[in-house]
Amino acid sequence: MARRRQFRLSASFWEATRIALDSLRKNKLRSFLTLLGIILATTTLIAVTALIHGMNVYIAEKVSNMGSDGFRVVRMAWFGPWDPKKFFEMQKRNPQIRPDEYEFVRSQAVLVKEIGMAASRRARVSFKGESMEDVDLQGVTDNIPAINNVQVDIGRGITYEEVRRHATVAFIGNDIRARFFEGKDPLGKTIAVEGTPYEVVGVAKTLGSVFGNSQDNFVMIPIESYFKTYGSRNGIRMVAKAIDQRRLAEAQDEVRVLLRSYRHLRPGQDDNFSIFASETIVTLWESLTATIAAMAVGIVSVFMVVGGIVIMNIMLAVVTERTHEIGIRKSLGARRADILKQFLVESSVLSGSGGLAGVGAAWLVAVTVRNLTSVPMALPWTSVFIGVGLSATVGLFFGIYPARRASRLDPIEALRAEK
Repeated sequence: MARRRQFRLSASFWEATRIALDSLRKNKLRSFLTLLGIILATTTLIAVTALIHGMNVYIAEKVSNMGSDGFRVVRMAWFGPWDPKKFFEMQKRNPQIRPDEYEFVRSQAVLVKEIGMAASRRARVSFKGESMEDVDLQGVTDNIPAINNVQVDIGRGITYEEVRRHATVAFIGNDIRARFFEGKDPLGKTIAVEGTPYEVVGVAKTLGSVFGNSQDNFVMIPIESYFKTYGSRNGIRMVAKAIDQRRLAEAQDEVRVLLRSYRHLRPGQDDNFSIFASETIVTLWESLTATIAAMAVGIVSVFMVVGGIVIMNIMLAVVTERTHEIGIRKSLGARRADILKQFLVESSVLSGSGGLAGVGAAWLVAVTVRNLTSVPMALPWTSVFIGVGLSATVGLFFGIYPARRASRLDPIEALRAEK
């Protein structure tokens, strides 16, 4: 008996689904206009989700190159809501990071696996009459490339001895090689950085771009050579890695305590420097995208409600059109529950079809944007299921009133209705 009842329910479900799909096929324009709100809502939801998910992955992999165990110590870094007053107070309060502070932290820290020092500025680089403006010139200790996950493609990196003796050597990015040494061996060649000659000892592997800005447009020179030319009073930062990812917070606290003690800061005084890890950047970004996602949900909700109201009106029209059919079914033994289920399934299938169309449109948008622009788009499967499920739920909810109206029709009155 239970098996027969289950079979009857399954048959009625598939029959209702077939009728709904047949109605979609026969009334293409009406169906499209009916589902336009649902399609737009689903497309917006999934496209925004794809953008946010892609940006989150992009930020985690590209923008933050410190890795899960890395962190930086800088003069000042701003996270959270913008406050001009606090920003200018920080500018007055926070002194520049100094080389002697780096040496003290490096010698005392025990929870840090690697710590290096770097400084940077924009510079003009030239080679045999050709020049490149606005190159990222970085003065670095020998371990900075490894800490920042910059790998050697050809040649080698800068050595500790070259840093110690102020050697005029350079480790260049792939943009520099492509501009000056296309089809040539750059090793041993001499480039000029703001007029000062440096011998190329190595080239980095391609890093790619972030938001359309190349990460390969750089020249690294020994930090002491940098100080000799540009001074050691501006733009210094410490770049460090904890002994492992689980002790990252402890390593940051250790460096904070060491630097506070070296600067003679009293208990209760605010830090006059900033420490941040890749997690800080990712968390800040995700909080920003959460706000964008909330706004998108609000817009999608409006579209969904409008689409649901349109579906309800169409289903009421369908009930009117099929009143005679409902009367026949009831006279042949169909129960109220059978009629109710039929129209609920039809409205859900109708709305779900709009959701599937929205998924297809969002996928086309994501592929087009990803291929034609530098904006990353990644379509998570969860958003597809949520989009289709939400649209089907909207159809189910807004189909309740028409379905109940159909199920409550008097069979005698329904049979009298014109075909």
